[in-house]
This record gives sequence, structure tokens and C-alpha cells, in this order.
Amino acid sequence: MELIHAIWLGILQGVTEFLPISSSAHLILMRYWFGWEIADRQAELMFDVALHVGTLMAILLYFWRDLLRLASALVSHRHEQVVERRLAYSILIGCLPAALVGALFEKPIEEFFRTQYELISILLIGVGLLMALADWRGRKTRTIESVGLLDALLIGVAQAFALIPGFSRSGITIIAGLALGLQREAAARFSFLLATPITFGAAVWSFRHVLKEGIPHAMAVPMLAGALTAMVVGWLSIAFLLNYLRTRTLMPFVVYRVGVGIATLIRLVMVVPK
Repeated sequence: MELIHAIWLGILQGVTEFLPISSSAHLILMRYWFGWEIADRQAELMFDVALHVGTLMAILLYFWRDLLRLASALVSHRHEQVVERRLAYSILIGCLPAALVGALFEKPIEEFFRTQYELISILLIGVGLLMALADWRGRKTRTIESVGLLDALLIGVAQAFALIPGFSRSGITIIAGLALGLQREAAARFSFLLATPITFGAAVWSFRHVLKEGIPHAMAVPMLAGALTAMVVGWLSIAFLLNYLRTRTLMPFVVYRVGVGIATLIRLVMVVPK
């Protein structure tokens, strides 16, 4: 992989992991549009894991105070931390559906969906329209402190669908949060906090391939460059989205998703097989 390609993909990961437009779909479609596929599919998957480690670091750096407070609440019995304790348990409960689906179906998902460009495009469009509906019809009255175990479980079930490229982990969890009446910023904040343990677990689980097979020599520098770029850009993306959603709607992301999906479908139709 060219170093410049790794940096561009790191930028793409940092932006699309947190904005509700699907990072996995963009990484796959970027390679498709520009011919950046790696011949070794395992090396390609390792590179994507490195990018997700980068965005995990972005979450840890941005939310470190919140995460420390939630971790403290889990081991404390002080009454004044009852809200943080409930939120911490809710996050852990919300991670279970995606963890279970990922453990059972990781290989079929990776082998099948990564080359289904038509399906990815349709999901970009369909989930985008669903996002518009949730943003329009959601009550948007609840704060993050009101999230309970049932809310977290429902949002966690939605998060499990994000293992399929095109759904968007942040997108589908924000949609679920809006459907449950959360404010836009609260839905996004809970989505990001929910991402922390599941992304950490997925990275550890995926790195078993690295430990088993080792990092290809030519991929070490691109993986590091991509991860660092994803970390910096990811931190900026989190800050942007939380600030943006305090006063604005999700409609620009809906329009973008639908536009990218339609453009990709048109390209797929116009390309004549050799």
C-alpha cells in the first residue's frame, strides 16, 4: 500500500467512523472507486483493524474524563454516583448484542459483504432515509442521564446491524436513540460511549490474526500512518458532531448518504464488464 493511500484512508476512517455515514462502506467503496484494493485480503483486514484502533484512541482521548467517571461509578457504592452507575451498566449491556453477533458471524460477514457494492449502496440510501424519519419524528426530549438498561439493549441490537457495511455504527445507534426520544446530542454521545468497549473488544479479537501471522513487512508503516491519522481526524470529528447536533439536524448526512449511494449504483450500472 502506498503511504499516501494509507493517510487518505486514515482521514476517511476518522471522518466516517463518527459521522453517521458508515466508515466500512467508505473504506470499501473508496478502494473500489480508485482501485486501491490490496491483493492480500488478510493484509487489507489488518489495515482496517489498525484504522479502528486509531479511532478507538480518538474516543479514549476525547471522553477520558467521562470514561474514568463511569469506571469509578462501577466500583463505587456512593449514592451520588447512581446515575453514572446506571449509565455504565447500560453501556456494558448495550455492547452484548454486537459482541455476540460479531463472535458468531465475523467470518461470513467479512467474506460476503465486503464485495457486495450494490447492497452497500442500497444500505447507504435506505439507512439515510430511516435517519431522516427518526430525526423528523423523534421527540428529542430525553438526556443521556435518562438512558436505562432496556434503552441500551435496544440501541445495542441496532448496533449489531452495523457489522454490515453501509449501516454505519454511529448512524444506526443515533437513529435508535432518536427513536427512543433522546436529544440529538445525547443520542450521539451515548453512541460514542457505547463504541468504546465494543471497538476495544473487536480490536483485541481481530488482532489474533496479527499475533498468529504477523504484520506483513510492507504494511507496518502504512498501518501506523493510517492509525495515527484516523486518531487525530477522529478526535476532530467527534468534537464537530457533538457541537453540530446541539442546534442542527441530521439532514446533511441524509443527503450525503443518499447521494453517495446513488452515485455508486450509477457507476456500477455504467461499468461494462471486461
